[in-house]
Amino acid sequence: MKSGGNSAAVTEAEETVEASPLGAMRELVEMWRQAGKLVPENMTKEELQTLEELSTKSSRKKYLKYLALKEGHKKARKKKQEKKKQERAEDAKGSGEDEEEEGSRMKNTFLLQFWQRSIDTLYSWRAAQAMQFGQSLVFDMSYDRYMTRREIENTVSQLMECEGWNRRALDPFHLHFCNLKVEAAYHKELIKRYSGAWDRLLVSVTDQPHQEVFPREKLVYLTADSPHVLKTFDHDKVYIVGAMVDKSIQTGLSLANAKRLNLATARLPLDEYLHWDSGAKNLTLDQVIRILLTIKDTGSWEKALRFVPSRKHEGFNQLQQSQHKHWGKAEARRDNSRTQGAFVRHQTFNPRMQQTRLKDSRSGETADKSKGKNWWEEED
Repeated sequence: MKSGGNSAAVTEAEETVEASPLGAMRELVEMWRQAGKLVPENMTKEELQTLEELSTKSSRKKYLKYLALKEGHKKARKKKQEKKKQERAEDAKGSGEDEEEEGSRMKNTFLLQFWQRSIDTLYSWRAAQAMQFGQSLVFDMSYDRYMTRREIENTVSQLMECEGWNRRALDPFHLHFCNLKVEAAYHKELIKRYSGAWDRLLVSVTDQPHQEVFPREKLVYLTADSPHVLKTFDHDKVYIVGAMVDKSIQTGLSLANAKRLNLATARLPLDEYLHWDSGAKNLTLDQVIRILLTIKDTGSWEKALRFVPSRKHEGFNQLQQSQHKHWGKAEARRDNSRTQGAFVRHQTFNPRMQQTRLKDSRSGETADKSKGKNWWEEED
């Protein structure tokens, strides 16, 4: 009994020793809150550990400010949802009272309405078909060691956006998360965000590199630092996108990774179609997948590059606009020639028009005959 009591006491002592740094962080946060600093009200154990890993005071203040703003946005969304829910309940209650009074007012529509679960089933069916027959799109998940925890969280948020946009597309990609190590930072954050839906996600996940999953000659790494321009979308290629949010602008990181693996590279034709004033040409992951989905469906870079935020450029290049206008004029001339040709063929092969022409010619002959006397007299 004594040995058991001693072991329990030792365990409790060890737990207090392990929890002491976290307790110190909690006391520090509470002290800053009393001093009027912008700090969150509640913090998880993981957030406290992240706060402890930060070395400087300014970085800790920035992280606490980020958590406080995030918590404030979450509270505002929750408050807005509760307000909408209360308004809907009041509207339903009011409509119920009116129905009891009038007895004839009922919600009715001639449009066919779908339940949200039916739409989700349709999207899931498209994603399942894409996993069997669709074109593959790879997200390279090997960049977690180059990013901070906050950048990893932003990356996972963008990956969730990508999965949502792809799932709602008419012809979705077959998404692959390659180089995703189990219990790594990416894997933990994805499981945390998706919760129980992670195992039912219609995405292929593997810890193997992409060059071992697909033939090397089919792989094309999309990177903003590539010297090669992606002029046309190839439906037989497997495009790779680096799953990375680069706040520090580490230029050449994905290009160096592709060269190390001896893979073909390409960049989106941003300079060729858009007029950039200044700044880096880095796009978010959800913007990239919307561009790829549009160019895949339409084949038009003008339509695909509309998803580039307007704050990053000053519009399409004049050369592309003039080519587009020239193409439009050529199409108009082609349409006019087709219309004129159709009108000529209509006149040629229309019997009623032929009869009208004969009548006009005969009337012209009689008119000439009636005028012949005056003309003859003038000749005399």
